[in-house]
Amino acid sequence: MYDMPAEIDVRAEGPVRIITLNRPDALNAVNDSLHSGLARLWPQLSADPTARVAVLTGAGRAFSAGGDFAYLDELSNDRALRAKSIADGRDIVLGMARCRIPVIAAVNGPAVGLGCSLVALSDLVYIAETAYLADPHVQVGLVAADGGPLTWPLHTSMLLAKEYAITGARIRAEQAREMGLANHVVADPVAEALACAQRILELPQQAVEATKRLFNMQLEHTVLQTLDFALTAEDLTFQSEDFRANIAKLTAAKR
Repeated sequence: MYDMPAEIDVRAEGPVRIITLNRPDALNAVNDSLHSGLARLWPQLSADPTARVAVLTGAGRAFSAGGDFAYLDELSNDRALRAKSIADGRDIVLGMARCRIPVIAAVNGPAVGLGCSLVALSDLVYIAETAYLADPHVQVGLVAADGGPLTWPLHTSMLLAKEYAITGARIRAEQAREMGLANHVVADPVAEALACAQRILELPQQAVEATKRLFNMQLEHTVLQTLDFALTAEDLTFQSEDFRANIAKLTAAKR
């Protein structure tokens, strides 16, 4: 459904759109195809007149393990690909902020890096008891242009946002709920998210969508104040020796 690569599965259940990050063998790690697909997804979802609510989840054991190491290595060495990825990252953030319909994240497993960002940009979050959030951009030598520093200060305290964005430490499910980064910790986040979607469908559509937009106007305003600086800073850190050394170590450890 929609113009999506194989790495993103979109399925309709009536007016509900179930969006599944679909690289289960790689723990839904983000490659170029998945990243560019996410950039195109949100405008298409908003433009679909029959869509009223979306559930976002991951196939298999993870929501998303973050950036695929091979893709990150390519970004370090390919200027054109990096420019495309930076532009796609901007489109993902603003596309989610401007998405017409409510997006419910069903965090079925680890949500790391961009996966963590997708959760933070969602409107409601159901997280599995064994799942966790983490934004390890700084750990590998990158600025988190689409990550925690953009949105976490709207959800939690500035001190906590700084701690977890700078250190990249894991945020366990119950802790995420206590911090305001998730709404509910549940045994089956997909089932609970779908049940929530059905409750939203029972509400007046125009009121739901306008209320979401009212909140997200504040989100968009905050994001736009820092997004271009963040993307430029991330571009520079992709070219740094620290990042290249860290990716080389991580790639070697994975072999």
